[in-house]
Amino acid sequence: MGTENTVERLEDHARSVRRHIVRMIHQSGTAGHYGGSLSCVEILSCLYFGWMRHRPADPGWEERDRLVLSKGHAAPALYAVLAEAGYFPVEQLGSFKRFGGILQGHPDMNLTPGVDMSTGALGQGLSVALGMALAGKLDGKAYRVYAILGDGELDEGSVWEAAMACSHYGTDNLTVFVDRNNLQISGPTESHMRLEPLGSKWEAFGWAVTEVDGHSIEQILRALAAVDQASGKPGLIIARTVKGKGIRFLEDKKECHSCELSEEQFTSVMRDLEAG
Repeated sequence: MGTENTVERLEDHARSVRRHIVRMIHQSGTAGHYGGSLSCVEILSCLYFGWMRHRPADPGWEERDRLVLSKGHAAPALYAVLAEAGYFPVEQLGSFKRFGGILQGHPDMNLTPGVDMSTGALGQGLSVALGMALAGKLDGKAYRVYAILGDGELDEGSVWEAAMACSHYGTDNLTVFVDRNNLQISGPTESHMRLEPLGSKWEAFGWAVTEVDGHSIEQILRALAAVDQASGKPGLIIARTVKGKGIRFLEDKKECHSCELSEEQFTSVMRDLEAG
């Protein structure tokens, strides 16, 4: 894990996933969550193509690792990864947000193969992940649980209640990513509810904390190895990311949280992404 060949392979997956995201949102003909989807591409790519135990041909495999995408508005990123991994045909991404389809605007575990939890109401995902982790311990299962939270989501008090409980119950089979792109729907996180010093806060809550460049495959893999081995403590990885990563004129702008691309913009973006 973490070899040069592995890093290159995961980077290839991430580039492909980023193209899928832009294409599927644009083809839906509606505004979509480009920003938060594009910022967590490398995180999801590392998990599904380089780290987690899972079986696309058997989505309900009891021993699989679980993933809770608490920031459910980033569903396009999860769908792109699941399709690329083989849970359903890549061509089905073109049905995103279509009435009666399996790829709705937020993840639905009853519709989409590979989705472990229906999410979208922010602030609830960590509590669900805690329940999964506790169930695994009680059942004597070896699976791990991973969750991805948005940084704006940390404004929710329920996140911190769950964070205390995770530490209290010693859920060292749980690893959480905070997608730290510094923006929420209404602007910079620090202007609305100051989060820093973020790492120190989670450490004070009893978590094993590390911080990485959230677009560096190599750093993410190293961090996963470190926190997954932390005995007696849940792991927290603060991934410093760029909202809208890959769309140069939208990167690090609150407007990319949910927006539409013109045909000209879409063509230009896809040309850039194809060029790598």
